[in-house]
Amino acid sequence: MVGVDQVLEKLSTVIDPDLKKDIVSMGMIKDLELNDGNLKFTLELTTPACPFNAEIEEDVRKAVSQIEGIKNFDMSVTAKVMEGRSLDADMALSTVKNIIAVASGKGGVGKSTVALNLALALSQSGAKIGLLDADIYGPSIPLMLGLQKVALEVEDNKLQPAESHGIKVISFGFFGEQESQAAIYRGPIISGIVKQFLVDANWSNLDYLIVDLPPGTGDIPLTLAQTIPITGILVVTTPQDVASNVAVKAIGMFNKLNVPILGVVENMSYFICPSCNEKHYIFGEGGAKKISEKYNIPFVGEIPLNSGIMEGSDKGKPIILTDPNSPSAEAFRKSAKNVAAQCSILAAKLREEMQAEAAEPAPTS
Repeated sequence: MVGVDQVLEKLSTVIDPDLKKDIVSMGMIKDLELNDGNLKFTLELTTPACPFNAEIEEDVRKAVSQIEGIKNFDMSVTAKVMEGRSLDADMALSTVKNIIAVASGKGGVGKSTVALNLALALSQSGAKIGLLDADIYGPSIPLMLGLQKVALEVEDNKLQPAESHGIKVISFGFFGEQESQAAIYRGPIISGIVKQFLVDANWSNLDYLIVDLPPGTGDIPLTLAQTIPITGILVVTTPQDVASNVAVKAIGMFNKLNVPILGVVENMSYFICPSCNEKHYIFGEGGAKKISEKYNIPFVGEIPLNSGIMEGSDKGKPIILTDPNSPSAEAFRKSAKNVAAQCSILAAKLREEMQAEAAEPAPTS
């Protein structure tokens, strides 16, 4: 008669393609029951946005089919996002499992567009998402979500984020007459505002908090990297050398601050001609891939140029919602899955490090 040990031994041959570890040692098999050849368990993936969900599930079913003595098999598939940062070191945001900062070396590369559509894509996968517009001088998220008239409330001394399409949102654009007034503040004040948006807001129970940083390597990226445990940085660039060269400077800054780079995404990669369906590389080709190869960081994806992205942003209707079957929307979903996968990889490394520290013998006096 088949036993539980035999089942686990067979399931341990199934490897998560991202984590490069078997699903048993990663604790992905839950609530296993085996009675008279009737097998039942839950497969708990590391993120609902895992790019290999279907592949892992298929491998599990194949492995079970090879176990002699199994009469019936019932598997439920769920997902629980892993913690990609040290929550013990950040009690103020202890309910936020991952913080993903979206950065760029310069303005005009579509960083906020990428941050917003990635947040929406992750939310559509089933993850709990927050979006912080940390570009105090040029907040654009309220316009892109059609939230220009929103006013945030304070309850129990906590700022309550606005909610839109299933994500929680905070932006400096919600305060005052931002349509006509500039934010005339020096660096320390700006950094203080961003800190408040992070620690004095009700970001409860999030899988991913996406932080849309201002472009460049100024006070806000520095403050965030030095004060809050961040899962990693996603760098946005375009194919042009002028953008790629500056993106490298942002990568260099975060490397010096020992903040992991989740990857680089290339926006406005190409234009698909509606007549001939061919790709036209208007701004050059392969800028982000060159950065990925040179600096050994993941290439997350490329987003095609689409007038619908611009029009949707101006009208508060992101393309991933208004035209979900477009190449651009599909590219955002694919990039979101790759970002989530990188977070899981970093989370697995963090867990290994914490387990290794816990296993070390206490120093003797």
